[in-house]
Amino acid sequence: MALLTSSAPTGIGSRTAPQKKATQVKVAQALAKQKSLEKKAKSYRLPLGELAIFTQQLASLLTAGLPLVQCLEALQDQTEDEVFRIVIRDVRSDISQGNSFSSAVKKFPNAFNTLFVSMVEAGEASGGLAEILGKVASYFESTVKLTKKVKSAMTYPIAVIGLAVALVNVLLIFVIPVFAAMFADFGAKLPAPTQFLIDLSNFLKAWWWAIAIFSYGAWWGLGKFTATPNGRRARDKFLVRAPIFGNLIHKIALSRFCRTYATLIRSGVPILRTLEIVSAASGKVQIEDACEEIAKHVSQGGQVSEVLAANEFFPPMMKHMVKAGEATGNVDGMMNKVADFYDVECEATVAALTSLIEPMLIVFLGVVVGGIVMAMFLPIFQLGAVAGGLN
Repeated sequence: MALLTSSAPTGIGSRTAPQKKATQVKVAQALAKQKSLEKKAKSYRLPLGELAIFTQQLASLLTAGLPLVQCLEALQDQTEDEVFRIVIRDVRSDISQGNSFSSAVKKFPNAFNTLFVSMVEAGEASGGLAEILGKVASYFESTVKLTKKVKSAMTYPIAVIGLAVALVNVLLIFVIPVFAAMFADFGAKLPAPTQFLIDLSNFLKAWWWAIAIFSYGAWWGLGKFTATPNGRRARDKFLVRAPIFGNLIHKIALSRFCRTYATLIRSGVPILRTLEIVSAASGKVQIEDACEEIAKHVSQGGQVSEVLAANEFFPPMMKHMVKAGEATGNVDGMMNKVADFYDVECEATVAALTSLIEPMLIVFLGVVVGGIVMAMFLPIFQLGAVAGGLN
């Protein structure tokens, strides 16, 4: 009996020690994970689509009459993104300590872009934060919608071209050498297209590493060049003037300029601050230069339409619409109409490009792959002449 009584605590202790150790390991892992997430939160880049959803939900909760801190607490609980949950927690904690919403979100510039911060500042100044957040949410949603349409239209041609490049490489590196070995036994001169493909195949097999290094170096050098002011200017000018896609890129830039400008002006943001935000959000040096000119001109008492009229980047229709808006005191309304017009134009252009690209890709694949096949079978078609020298 004494033995049973004394052995019981020993068994419990032997079971408790591993449990405590496992608990300590789990706590340490949880703390390490938490620290890693908090470190990521400082530089976390929130996708525009997620920011649009967050802004719309926050606007809806504020419209329902909930306090800002309680709204952020609800959004923190329901978000599935662990890093963004920490961002919301820190913003909510900052507001609870007496700081403004705009100053709290400024600490996370990658998660909350300049447009969002400026709209929050305007909402706090006017007392209509919920209404202004609703406007910026609509702006984000329209931007995301247009971007998705363009990306979906470009996915098909990029995938087909990538597949074509891979197929051609497989043919050149693995298939053509088999034909080359067979043709070597003929002992006669091969047709020029066939000989060219065999020479190209031999070159790729011997120098593929040099081609890979050169391609990477060229891509890296191009990236470095476009990161400079002159390189970025050259890239943007080329993109706008590029065949096929240049017109679409131009219309997207105009739509973004008009929509951002109208949203900020309608929300009560001062015009000079609006131009700064529009310039930063445009992503095009042409619009950045125009915004700088407009800011100088407006500071001297001029009109926006006067600068647009002298700038070739902006089409005549837009210049006349803005001038009419200035005459009626409804510039933001006219800008919104111009943005709507270019959004429709972008959708039509994307649809036209999609219908145009499909037959072009079919012809491209037929010419490239069919040309390779014909070149490799040409000696077989002329087998008698090649093998026996009957010519």
